[in-house]
Amino acid sequence: MSTNQIVLSREAEARILRERREELASLEAEIAGREPELAGLKAELLQFEQLYLSVVGARYDELAAIEKEIARLQGLEIDEDSEDDDDGERGSFADDEVGCGQNRFHTDRLRKLYREVARKFHPDLVQCEIERHHRHQLMVAANHAYQSGAEDRLQELLDASVSLDVVGDSPMSAEMILLLRRISDLKEMLVSIQAETDDLLASELFRLMRRVETADSLGVNLLNELVSQVDRQIRKAGTRLVHLREIMQAVNADC
Repeated sequence: MSTNQIVLSREAEARILRERREELASLEAEIAGREPELAGLKAELLQFEQLYLSVVGARYDELAAIEKEIARLQGLEIDEDSEDDDDGERGSFADDEVGCGQNRFHTDRLRKLYREVARKFHPDLVQCEIERHHRHQLMVAANHAYQSGAEDRLQELLDASVSLDVVGDSPMSAEMILLLRRISDLKEMLVSIQAETDDLLASELFRLMRRVETADSLGVNLLNELVSQVDRQIRKAGTRLVHLREIMQAVNADC
């Protein structure tokens, strides 16, 4: 290699390093802004959830108790375990939507994505110990995603990670390798933040919160209206329960 080629090679490496440092700084700045936004959204939803449960939740519990007693008097079977499960589901408005039922199925797309991840990130494909360790961490995440049936997560690993093909066993500087690893990690963090934000914004709780805020801007207290609606349902259910008990007492007296 001539002196001119060496100089050009060093200049190219310096330029690429500069570009990667700028990319890293941009990602760090973006995450620094996105993390507080996500934390603020979580806090806002938690505060509203507590308000909703304190205002309306107890009335729904009262209504459910009356309806349960009506069902018992009518001889209908009551699945206590199912009710407990329902309560658990209602208690969390931001649960991951990848359910257990999905875990039992490995679709063709899921298998294809997993094979692609393994082909790209398998630790045995490189000799560098630093690189092997990083690929091992990626494969741990990929295996977990495959077992849970999370196709989106496997796709995120492919989309968010810096291509390892250019790293391989090539003679990169230690700084370049560290920069690529850090950039890859930050991109995955951004994908995770975006996914969690999207889940919260699509949740039932968020939609209700926005409806309440919109109603408030129009001078309407939507939570009070919900309370009134549930109170009417409670009165109707209570009246029905009284009549049902009277009928049951009359039947028992005739017997």
